[in-house]
Amino acid sequence: MSAQKKTKRLKKAPLPAGPKPGQKISLKFLADYLGFSPATVSLVMNRSEVAESIPKTTQDQIFAAAEKFNYRPNFLARSLRTQRTFTIGVIVPEVSEGYETLVMSGIEELLLREGYFYFVASHHHRADLIDECPNLLLARSVEGLIAIDTPWHHDLAIPVVAVSGHGRVRGVTNIVLDHNLAADLALDHLYKLGHRRIAFIKGQEFSSDTDVRWEAIVRAACRLGLTISEKLTTQLDSGVTTSDLGYQVVRRMLPKAEPFTALFAFNDIAAIGAIRALREKGLQVPEDVSVVGFDDIHSAAFQNPALTTVRQPLRKMGTIAAETVLRRIARSHSDSSADHPREIVVEPELVVRESTCKVGRAESA
Repeated sequence: MSAQKKTKRLKKAPLPAGPKPGQKISLKFLADYLGFSPATVSLVMNRSEVAESIPKTTQDQIFAAAEKFNYRPNFLARSLRTQRTFTIGVIVPEVSEGYETLVMSGIEELLLREGYFYFVASHHHRADLIDECPNLLLARSVEGLIAIDTPWHHDLAIPVVAVSGHGRVRGVTNIVLDHNLAADLALDHLYKLGHRRIAFIKGQEFSSDTDVRWEAIVRAACRLGLTISEKLTTQLDSGVTTSDLGYQVVRRMLPKAEPFTALFAFNDIAAIGAIRALREKGLQVPEDVSVVGFDDIHSAAFQNPALTTVRQPLRKMGTIAAETVLRRIARSHSDSSADHPREIVVEPELVVRESTCKVGRAESA
């Protein structure tokens, strides 16, 4: 046999240039197109743990080809093969600007990146829906649950992660903010600016963080020697998630309030509404009243004035929640008795903008 014939015999079959008209894009087609084994493509596309050992250049080629040909893995076949649904349930009070949206953005990005689908159920603070939502999601075969700012008392057989969860329930991991540090950051800032008469807007009774944060504020005020006046303390009293909520409670508080030079609001939405109420009363922010919010929602930096606020890393908290529930799911499949963290604490950050300033001479005398 000639050397030329030997060379020809050793040559690989040419790779396909692309799909034929009407051809279905399958995993085998993708493997043939790339010159990889179907097993390699399957591991990468299904984001298997074993895929971490596959070179990144190979993974990038596979994802690029999948995008080029608009290939999507057959999740039904995957679920039947593995006896898993790769689906997470997420329970929220409602999807609106601010807290829930930012937490959801972190959850969504992580779950999509890891190849998981998710259902979102809103309970609007209704006790019947808070009780029923977990059952509705379990009926859809979710493998884990993430509850955001939702009272939790359910004892479920699947992993549960609660964002702003403060209860001690078996099987639940709580993702919580360091509220003591948050209160210290806000009140220390106002104290150093000379503020001694501070008004407060507490959160709604149904909010998971209300009591914990208020207790932290009381401790911080006591440490600084600040008096918390009942006449300068008001509370959000409805489930409205617009700035009108803060506007209305401050508007009602002002006629009976003692003089004050600063206001610390439960969240940025309430702080923005409070600023409008103060202006209607003829008070300027921050010249007459400094205002501090909480959360650092996207619009906080674009208010007039830009809002000083305690930044709660909400997107990060969502990411941590998603990572935690997936990690717990993976462990439960390999070891049903695997332990899990009861609590994960994240730190806040003070973001100083234009809505706070030093007390005027007359006020600080």
